Amino acid sequence: MDAALYAKILSDKSITDLKKIKYKFPDIDIKEFIALLKFSVYKTMPILDFAGNNLVYMANAAQVRMKAVKLLLTPQSSNEAFGLKAMEDEIASSLTIESIDFSRDSVRKILRGYAPADESENRIFGMKKGLEFISDPDNEITEDNIHTLYDIAIGQYLPENDKLKPGVFYRHDSVYIIGQELEHTGLPYEKLPEYMSKFVTFINAESTMNDLLKAAVIHFYVAYLHPYFDGNGRMARLIHLWYLKRQGYSSTLFIPFSSYIERSRKGYYNAYSLAEGNAKISGVMDVTPFLAYFIENVYNKLGSVLPQVNTMAAFNKALDNGQITEKEKDLWNFVLSAYGNGEFSTKQLERDFGNAAYATIRNFVLKFEELSLLSAQKYGNKVKYSVRSK
Repeated sequence: MDAALYAKILSDKSITDLKKIKYKFPDIDIKEFIALLKFSVYKTMPILDFAGNNLVYMANAAQVRMKAVKLLLTPQSSNEAFGLKAMEDEIASSLTIESIDFSRDSVRKILRGYAPADESENRIFGMKKGLEFISDPDNEITEDNIHTLYDIAIGQYLPENDKLKPGVFYRHDSVYIIGQELEHTGLPYEKLPEYMSKFVTFINAESTMNDLLKAAVIHFYVAYLHPYFDGNGRMARLIHLWYLKRQGYSSTLFIPFSSYIERSRKGYYNAYSLAEGNAKISGVMDVTPFLAYFIENVYNKLGSVLPQVNTMAAFNKALDNGQITEKEKDLWNFVLSAYGNGEFSTKQLERDFGNAAYATIRNFVLKFEELSLLSAQKYGNKVKYSVRSK
């Protein structure tokens, strides 16, 4: 293949869509083009497609901005394992992505410690337990722990015909994902133990791959293998977060990743379909379409969820100067966890915090507004507060 033509194709914005590439460049020999990609572009990974070949990706087409990395590495001042508001959004969006019925009020109720009252709240309760499990630093990513995560987050609340057999980690029959037509067939169940063992080794192995890209590959691969009869998407999203948390990205559970996916749900599912469609043309399972989706629609969109560095620096300075009491520190950490960048009223904070008199709450918001840590917004005769964003 002519070098200039090869370079032109590589730089084309449709490089992750081989069907479009074939249309734009009808005279190319696609087999020769794929052979050149294998030789000079594809990065291989030690996880396999259904034919036993290594998955690949194109590093030049999957670049993560450092802003996302820095944001996720930002230490949290909160003593909580995860942000309540962020995880409310995470649970709600993860369920919405799979078109599972629920109510926001039920999510808030379960996150505040109430027992589930029905099947819908059981599913929410399972997601809460799953988030608690992956937030525990003692829980390493092993096959046993993945099975435990699945059981407590999803498996316990499934109908009998969708449950795993006792003592069996993965499904015991075939599974098909059907939309308007057959969209995906999961890995033959007999191969799941072998493939999942290799997968867990890949997760825990040292890698030169960017952590955020590797997390997205992990996400893709769970859905690709489809090791369960139901709940594969929720597991993919949970294990994605789990991996980032274990890699030291301390703000992971303070950001509702699934909210970004929900906003671009069509693109999310199209990325899976595109990777599979490309594989039918090339014979290679290249996950770059999914990585490109995640970079554009999730990682590069992060930024407005956490308090600005200046706000946290101002809080730490006031704390060091003795301007903030222990109760006020607890209230501040609660606000960060429970509301994120959302608004709240003094009455709402009093009710949600549950361990401070209204006068204490009122003094807290006025003082923190004066310290430029909180902003106030009037709505008629009511005032709502939020963490300052700049």
